[in-house]
Amino acid sequence: MSFNSSNGLLSTTTPTMSERDLESGVTSDAAAGKGFDDEEKKKKKKVVDEEEEEEDVEDESDPFDIAQTKNASHNTLRRWRQAALVLNASRRFRYTLDLKKEEEKEQRRRTIRAHAQVIRAALLFKLAGERQIVSACQVSGSSVAPPTPSGDFDIAVEQLSTMNRDHNVEALQQYGGVRGLERMLKTNLETGVSPDEADMLNRKNVFGANTYPRRKGRSFLRFLWEAWQDLTLIILMVAAVLSLALGIKTEGIKEGWYDGASIYIAVILVIVVTAVSDYRQSLQFQNLNDEKRNIQLEVMRGGRAVKTSIFDIVVGDIIPLRIGDQVHKDQKSPFLMSGCKVADGVGTMLVTGVGINTEWGLLMASISEDTGEETPLQVRLNGVATFIGIVGLAVAVLVLVVLLARFFTGHTKDADGSVQFVKGHTKFSTALDGVVKIITIAVRRLSACETMGSATTICSDKTGTLTLNEMTVVDACVGKNRINPASDSSELHTEARSLLCEGVAQNTTGNVFVPKTGEAVEVTGSPTEKAILSWAVKLGMKFDTIRSESKVLHVFPFNSEKKRGGVAVKTTDNSVHVHWKGAAEIVLASCSGYLDSNGCVQSIDNDKEYFRGAIDDMAAHSLRCVAIAYRSYELEKVPTDDEALAKWVLPEDSLVLLAIVGIKDPCRPGVKDAVRICTSAGVKVRMVTGDNIQTARAIALECGILGSTAEASEPNVIEGKVFRAYSEKEREQIAHRITVMGRSSPNDKLLLVQALRKRGEVVAVTGDGTNDAPALHEADIGLSMGIQGTEVAKESSDIIILDDNFASVVKVVRWGRSVYANIQKFIQFQLTVNVAALVINVVAAISSGDVPLNAVQLLWVNLIMDTLGALALATEPPTDHLMHRTPVGRREPLITNIMWRNLLIQASYQVVVLLVLNFSGISILRLEHDTKEHATDVKNTMIFNAFVLCQIFNEFNARKPDEINVFDGVTKNNLFMGIVGFTFILQIILIEFTGKFTKTVRLSWKLWLVSVAIGFVSWPLAAVGKLIPVPETPASEYFIRPLRKLRNRGHSSSSSQDH
Repeated sequence: MSFNSSNGLLSTTTPTMSERDLESGVTSDAAAGKGFDDEEKKKKKKVVDEEEEEEDVEDESDPFDIAQTKNASHNTLRRWRQAALVLNASRRFRYTLDLKKEEEKEQRRRTIRAHAQVIRAALLFKLAGERQIVSACQVSGSSVAPPTPSGDFDIAVEQLSTMNRDHNVEALQQYGGVRGLERMLKTNLETGVSPDEADMLNRKNVFGANTYPRRKGRSFLRFLWEAWQDLTLIILMVAAVLSLALGIKTEGIKEGWYDGASIYIAVILVIVVTAVSDYRQSLQFQNLNDEKRNIQLEVMRGGRAVKTSIFDIVVGDIIPLRIGDQVHKDQKSPFLMSGCKVADGVGTMLVTGVGINTEWGLLMASISEDTGEETPLQVRLNGVATFIGIVGLAVAVLVLVVLLARFFTGHTKDADGSVQFVKGHTKFSTALDGVVKIITIAVRRLSACETMGSATTICSDKTGTLTLNEMTVVDACVGKNRINPASDSSELHTEARSLLCEGVAQNTTGNVFVPKTGEAVEVTGSPTEKAILSWAVKLGMKFDTIRSESKVLHVFPFNSEKKRGGVAVKTTDNSVHVHWKGAAEIVLASCSGYLDSNGCVQSIDNDKEYFRGAIDDMAAHSLRCVAIAYRSYELEKVPTDDEALAKWVLPEDSLVLLAIVGIKDPCRPGVKDAVRICTSAGVKVRMVTGDNIQTARAIALECGILGSTAEASEPNVIEGKVFRAYSEKEREQIAHRITVMGRSSPNDKLLLVQALRKRGEVVAVTGDGTNDAPALHEADIGLSMGIQGTEVAKESSDIIILDDNFASVVKVVRWGRSVYANIQKFIQFQLTVNVAALVINVVAAISSGDVPLNAVQLLWVNLIMDTLGALALATEPPTDHLMHRTPVGRREPLITNIMWRNLLIQASYQVVVLLVLNFSGISILRLEHDTKEHATDVKNTMIFNAFVLCQIFNEFNARKPDEINVFDGVTKNNLFMGIVGFTFILQIILIEFTGKFTKTVRLSWKLWLVSVAIGFVSWPLAAVGKLIPVPETPASEYFIRPLRKLRNRGHSSSSSQDH
């Protein structure tokens, strides 16, 4: 449960919490899984042979040769960004971590923490003299103003805010303590506030709503501002201004404004399209953030536990606290600091402040949200951007130098053959206009985008992920009797039923609500708790009556390490019962007796094998086995003062077994197919569960994680305690063979994740509990559950699965591969355009001093290639073909050999055809009888038109880089078809109606058919090209290996000289 908008809170019961969690405003390392040693996290190993080891050595001189990108340090992020030549970095990194703001935020956090420590020290000092203060107040009169009525309530919001902010125990006592606030706020500590809508509205009007002012999202104008700051566009706009001014001066306003205006129009079009695309993305991010903030939590209203939105919490609400809930309690003070986590224990809290009337609300209102961090694929794209940027800049500079040299040496001629620059005769303004035109031709802009890679293994929870999390008790063993059906109370002795009902009612974090209208009983709590409570209700348990007739003395909440939880209660006859509930075989081991069918305690020594057999039988039928036991305890041995009682360790030996229940949690429909899809995709599914090994094995067989019973042996199936007993090296060696881990602790899960990652696996982990946080944090991809997941788990994860379904985990893998594949499609398409455009213009510029593609035309191509191309190819939906590939390795190059093959084939074809048109187009197109100027214009228009149509046709090829049928599913992608159609129609408009701006002339229908034919050839060419085999070794390795060996030799010689 998250209270991001921050409630002022008062504890009404005392949770058992770790002392290390008392630091105000700071989440426990153990709770949130964030406290791992940074140096330890950076240690990476791989169990590989010598050759692989040599290849996998990280190259410190290459910032993109990395093994770990998740949770990278700010220095690493800064190194990546400084290494990449990125144009318009503010836009490129708009959805990643703002390093400058993050440093400012961290400084603010340190200040807040320092202040919190000072406040805490002052508070502890104040509490030390609390009794003297109270005594002084009684003598001299209280310094706290009496409560002031506000509306229908007996205390004002300002007084509550002051008490919460100052942690003013004196004020709390003056108001009558928690019970006094209960009366003033017209609530009930057991049943909560009235669910009446009028009462809810009244409380919001008087005490405020549970929201805080959030900064407005960036407007569309802001995105326009960011888009036009692109360095290339700025250069083009400056050139356009100069071209416009000089054109008007030399040619008059009637003809001279076309060059400059056409560049301006093209630039504006690029800016608008870019801004619209970015603005739409920002709205999508905003919607996702709104969904993330709208957390559902459980509150008591009218005696009923109901789920409600965090934004609907009101002052006076009673909220149960459990492990993983987001809040904080200081043992020595009843005040709770919201925004932190319950590391251990259970309790109840009274909401005394919401929204902006709390410290956390004020803090959240002043701090913007994190913008994320670089993903593995983004890091690779930065590497590609570096390469493309350097090559593009080098080519642009080369072309610029060549064109300027040709211009000033008199080798650049107009279409009519006249020399453009004659030393001593050409005016300065004319020369400057020529230089401006050269600059507008030479500049290009390339960009990349960001996403994530793919997983090679998934470590999945069982409960709620592989199963439905809809639990029911279907088997029960009471005494030595197997009850059938499990809820048949007639087979139970009165004493056994009484003790069972007492243990179930008191040793639970759930609740049973019996409507007065005679409707069905409502049971709330965790799925396991609901199953056991529902079973006890059928046995005749009177939940409210039992809880009112006995008093809870001390609670030991269920613990994932010990796999059990207990409670000590004092009954009406002043006897003490200690009730335990937990993993069947663990509780059974602590039992010395059991209650037989006559209600008498019998020694269990001779019958333990019977009960173990009952547990194994239930587990073999995929049932979760839970044992319920109790023991009597002497009242005089129970600590009497609160401090000693809080530290009291419940006795857990000499227990009397009351019952063993088998809980059925059916597998989710479709989970077997999902596991099969993952397996065929090269993603190994591993099940890590706290259930016993027999239950885990049975569920794994049912879900298809284990193919047969022959596979269900160690180390394929292993217990957590066995795995953790191995050395670190041994764990690394057997980790890849583990398919099922039963009776695992959270630390076992973490050890498995670490061992797998050291072997080079890309690990995805699912989890829903607080103690899953370390594994979620350590994994490459942490997936928490949106329904059953605690806030600690969600904050430690990268992705939240909203429906808690394993099939959705498979969708994440599927979409992850799709995004990665779409990025590769776009890169292949983009590089093809770049290579072709650069080669054509460079060759033409060097050979003839003229370029066939001018600035406006290149801007239009840039729009096709960049924004529209990315939008068309990035929206390709996932296909089944993606799940037939092996996962992408950590070090697999972003540009594969298949992409290089396709790219070179298409680029070579375009370059050859268009250069032939450039040098022989006049004769080929039979334009010899036209004037030279018109013939040149037709030739250049034909080159531009054919080039654009080649890109339109090649866009289809880019959809399926490794498949011959590039049209499969194309009609289902309406956006792709729409963008292709829009591009073609706009190309017709540019050629036929905007010649003044694009420097083109109208083409006859025959030349249009020739242009279409040139583009069409790319389809059969691509199909034939895909029959050409490519080597498995990445092309980059042929260049990297010699460099690596050379560098290693240099290091070796340097080391030998040092010695």
